[in-house]
Amino acid sequence: MRLVPVDAANRGAVAALTVAPEQSRFVASPTHYLALCADEALWRPLAVCEEDTVVGFLMWAIDEEDASCWLGGIIIDARHQGRGLGRSAVTAALDLLADRATGGGFALSYGPDNHRAAALYRGVGFVETGEQVDGELVSRLRR
Repeated sequence: MRLVPVDAANRGAVAALTVAPEQSRFVASPTHYLALCADEALWRPLAVCEEDTVVGFLMWAIDEEDASCWLGGIIIDARHQGRGLGRSAVTAALDLLADRATGGGFALSYGPDNHRAAALYRGVGFVETGEQVDGELVSRLRR
């Protein structure tokens, strides 16, 4: 498992990622996230790769207010789910971005009824804070 910047060589594979139908209410399409990264210049996109295959996506940004490193848009393609790749991707992001999260640690958010995501994030050490962003629950991790 490795995380690599999204570029011209892997952008098409990232755009082609899909999630299971029941997950589509929790995440946007990868093309939406890629457009967000391009338009706002805040979020930075990463492809989740297993060997030479793009199996997922996530993006990250630094919150200027509290210096926390946010993870967002975390997607593992439906064909590759159920093998622990979501957990591996989040763990790889924590390792890769550790030097960027020195001020405020890490943060992410998810829908209150997205129990699968909540369990994954709790499993790697994130703790719900009581904060909400756009109706989503915020969890934070200090390393």
